[in-house]
Amino acid sequence: MDTTTYQVTIKKEYASAILENLRLDDAIEFMPNDIPQWQIIETRKRIAEMNDNPELELDGENFFESIIDD
Repeated sequence: MDTTTYQVTIKKEYASAILENLRLDDAIEFMPNDIPQWQIIETRKRIAEMNDNPELELDGENFFESIIDD
């Protein structure tokens, strides 16, 4: 059987109960989030900044030039 992994945001309490029942039936497995919380927060902050100021975005070529210059 193939395994598919999803990242899910639960919006309703009943959905959490459904997932818990599936876990108890050994139909699904909850996997730990290995990404540190500070990194998630920083990534969301940077994405918001890019959405607010898209002119700050570097294309791939300029990005690598900026790394080489440093």
